[in-house]
Amino acid sequence: MTALKKYQKLECTGLWRSAPGDQRREVVVNFGEASLTMSDPRTELALSHWSLPAVERLNPGERPALYAPGADSDETLELDDSDMIAALDTVQAALASALPHPGRLRNSVLGGLSAVVLLLGVFWMPGALVKHTAAVVPPATRAEIGEMALADMVRLTGKPCGEPLGRRASDRLSRRVFGTREVQLFVVRDGVRQAIHLPDGQIVFSRTTVESADGPEVLAGFALAEQIRAETEDPLIPLLRHAGIAATFRLLTTGELPADAVEGYAQKVLLAPPAPVPDDALIGRFEAARIAAKPYAFAIDPTGESVLPLVEADELRRERPNPVLTDEDWVSLQGICSD
Repeated sequence: MTALKKYQKLECTGLWRSAPGDQRREVVVNFGEASLTMSDPRTELALSHWSLPAVERLNPGERPALYAPGADSDETLELDDSDMIAALDTVQAALASALPHPGRLRNSVLGGLSAVVLLLGVFWMPGALVKHTAAVVPPATRAEIGEMALADMVRLTGKPCGEPLGRRASDRLSRRVFGTREVQLFVVRDGVRQAIHLPDGQIVFSRTTVESADGPEVLAGFALAEQIRAETEDPLIPLLRHAGIAATFRLLTTGELPADAVEGYAQKVLLAPPAPVPDDALIGRFEAARIAAKPYAFAIDPTGESVLPLVEADELRRERPNPVLTDEDWVSLQGICSD
């Protein structure tokens, strides 16, 4: 296992063929923790994804080396890079040495089987696959997945409120809080406690939170807190964990997530307690946006005891906060569910 560490993040070019009758095409080959990935060099889109333990060399001792992701696979990959060939040979040697041999003592057989299990456990790491997939998903695909997540939530919460003046006010609130960043704010009638976030910059408020807030600064605080949570962990990662390895693998290799992979995800989000947000991070966001923090702080804790850093930071601020919304827009936003 130690011998394989030096090959982590190894990359080279190769010639990949998806089927015997297809033309070979140049690809970028990445040797990862659990897999061998072939990507288009221009678009960086993954074309194929092979499990490392399943890779077989079809022409031992010859160059260029020819590989397949299994004896019955139609795909092939030609490599002429010495380091990549050595890495794959090391994997195959480790697997071969772990297989049991007739005539050995029982403990040797058990040791070989244990080595195989350990090797597969190291190489096949679902967490690494999920994180890698989330990192390479293009913006258009991320937007489609965000729509799927919102549609799954709508089954439980109902459609987002759509009173026209209220929608316009929510768009203005988003621009005021986040500037040029594309963050969509929605309000739903049921199901959401205060606020949640979904992939592709979607933040959802409960109707009660909007209608009971003392001012737009409260909603701005909830939105800033959700944005910090979304930046702490890419919202696509827990969604792909829910979707499962097979669906994640399909997304990585084809660019499409099965329609049923998101079913039930919104329920987990709605029931999960919100992750804590560091006071320093939230204070910094309030200051950068020039928004008063006290209204949000007292909406979280009317006593002020658990949100004292936010209250004190607001009182010590030198610059005066700017208005978040006009009175007219705030009234419209509070009536967004009157449609």
